[in-house]
Amino acid sequence: MATVRYFAKDVDEAVAFYRDRLGFVLHQQFGPNMAILSRGDLTLWLAGRGASASKPMPDGARPEPGGWNRFVIEVPDLPKLVATLRAAGVRFRNDILSGPGGQQILCEDPSGNVIELFQAG
Repeated sequence: MATVRYFAKDVDEAVAFYRDRLGFVLHQQFGPNMAILSRGDLTLWLAGRGASASKPMPDGARPEPGGWNRFVIEVPDLPKLVATLRAAGVRFRNDILSGPGGQQILCEDPSGNVIELFQAG
């Protein structure tokens, strides 16, 4: 099982996104600062601004959401899921791309963290 930590601007909003849009299960939530969710073999830790993981580094830099690192969720029908997510207002960084292994697209959670949706083919 893999565990990924994402920083969230708003943990409640992020929990709702992952649970309601991407089928994650919420296991624990520690107020507005931390939540633990899972989907299959992936455990996702969402850290808010008050979480210990969000404290400044020795040089003053603060962990923040966004960037290009991501985890991948394999789905059976990518075009159908993308249409559903677009209708719900989910942001995408690109359109569906086809490659030798299948199709992929990058969506964002409410904090700007990237999730790659992938359909093998």
